[in-house]
Amino acid sequence: MSAAAEKIDHHWNYADEVEVLTFDMNGETFALEAVIVQEILDLLPETAVPGAQPFVASVINFRGKVIPLADLRLAFGMDGTEATIDSRIIVIEIDLDGEATLVGLRTDKVNEVTTLARAASEPPPSVGMRWRADYIDCLVKRGGEFIILPNLQALFSSRHETPTAV
Repeated sequence: MSAAAEKIDHHWNYADEVEVLTFDMNGETFALEAVIVQEILDLLPETAVPGAQPFVASVINFRGKVIPLADLRLAFGMDGTEATIDSRIIVIEIDLDGEATLVGLRTDKVNEVTTLARAASEPPPSVGMRWRADYIDCLVKRGGEFIILPNLQALFSSRHETPTAV
């Protein structure tokens, strides 16, 4: 099985459909597996973390726990945008280095929980993409648009490396 097919199978666990939460960033529609979503929050006060990478430059208080707040726009090389009345934080739980980790994701708008069909998914093209292909598990065609399923493992594992001293 190809690496691209394995990345797609990760989301579907060999099923025909997967339940996802869709959200918007800079005019693009993204989706996360609904099972990893813990909560959807209005914007909260953020505390900047000195020396942190811009991708996760702040933390928020979530139910008494301090969790990192990630801005996927920066990981995907998008322009930052001002918060609007529709802006939300999606709190997810992902496995990083064998440990369940809570992370907040800043979004422009949360859309819906829906079901995506495996048959409509395809790996990201190897050319012509403005983003790193390893940051995308797959694209799912729905209607006239593509929904992007990000590869959170690749995004966060490449981002939580310890910076080297100069």
